[in-house]
Amino acid sequence: MVFRPSRGDAPARIGPGVTPQHAAVTQEISADVYRDPLRYELEVERVLRVSWLIAGRSEEMPNEGDWITYEGHGETVVVSRLADGGVAAFHNVCQHRGARLTRGEPKGCDRRFTCPWHGWVYDQTGDLVGVPERQDFDPASLDGLRAPTVAAEEWGGWVWINLAGPDAAPPLQEWIGRDITVDLGRFAMQDMVLHEKLLWDLDVNYKMVIDGFNEVYHAFELHHTGPAFAKSARDTAFHLSGPHAMMFVPRPDKLDRLAETGDHHANTICHYVIFPTSVFNNNPDQIQLFQAIPLGPERTRFITWELIYGPRADDEPGEYEKYLDAAMKHWDTLKGVVAEDVFVFNELSATRHSMAFQTQRFGRGEVKIAAYHHTMDHCVRGGSPMDRFTDHTSGETPS
Repeated sequence: MVFRPSRGDAPARIGPGVTPQHAAVTQEISADVYRDPLRYELEVERVLRVSWLIAGRSEEMPNEGDWITYEGHGETVVVSRLADGGVAAFHNVCQHRGARLTRGEPKGCDRRFTCPWHGWVYDQTGDLVGVPERQDFDPASLDGLRAPTVAAEEWGGWVWINLAGPDAAPPLQEWIGRDITVDLGRFAMQDMVLHEKLLWDLDVNYKMVIDGFNEVYHAFELHHTGPAFAKSARDTAFHLSGPHAMMFVPRPDKLDRLAETGDHHANTICHYVIFPTSVFNNNPDQIQLFQAIPLGPERTRFITWELIYGPRADDEPGEYEKYLDAAMKHWDTLKGVVAEDVFVFNELSATRHSMAFQTQRFGRGEVKIAAYHHTMDHCVRGGSPMDRFTDHTSGETPS
């Protein structure tokens, strides 16, 4: 039988007896957070270098020696598959004179990485294992030398990295938090397969992309979702969880089932924001990861990852083919929806330096955006994203 996510024993997130966090007051923020280069550098230092970020899918590196790269906000990282099945990550930077080790390739299969400039050699974990004409160098400068280690873990079929390194980074699942590991975990992403990956380079700040997928308010005008969806979306439930957030949008064709079962996995669009650059958009038949990789203060690589469920041994004859046909038709529609979002990002690019763009104003349905920027401000001022788990336990929206 094709896998279908269900709530199971996960907590109820919408419906009677549930208190969602959508009673936010309107909040305003300065538009400078999207264009100030000094602010961007602080976010790189105090957010992006200490947060868990998605580097890719585990299925992209299934075998020993397979490797992928992550490149963003001035950093380049190699993640490699080890003999014991684990992963190791290190900065993709030769410690001789700074050249990139992977020659610009996004992935490959190697047990050694040789710098293309002078031939220094590194193993799968980043240890320096070969130096041509080693006798010409001070032995003390080479002793124990390696490409700096980056923390790396896997969860949900994704490979995650943290530039703070394994000694400083919190455990990945502690970072994500129990609320989301349980709720998002019900979709069994580790058993899904990557169907397609779409990529755009946009002339906007990465936070604009995250903001764009952090509310449902825009769907009525931009995506022409119709009156039935507009009406059901008024009952969207929002939940803050540490620096992250969840949103559950009732599907208009499933309102009776939602009321009867309380199963939000089967009967709503489930939405999870993992601070600071990842947004999961979950339907029962497929998942999109919307990933915003900062390339500069006003430059973002936006990647949409499309995941579907694969066939299983207990599928009935023709069952998977029926599922796949319906899922692909749905994906074709959703690709059009994403294209509409990209259109708006380009519209924002055209106005980002206008003297008329000074303030963003958030309404009650944009509580997740307000909370996201509140967390970002907290971190820029020197706080930790992990502090938000304490701040958000009261259920109050930051103001």
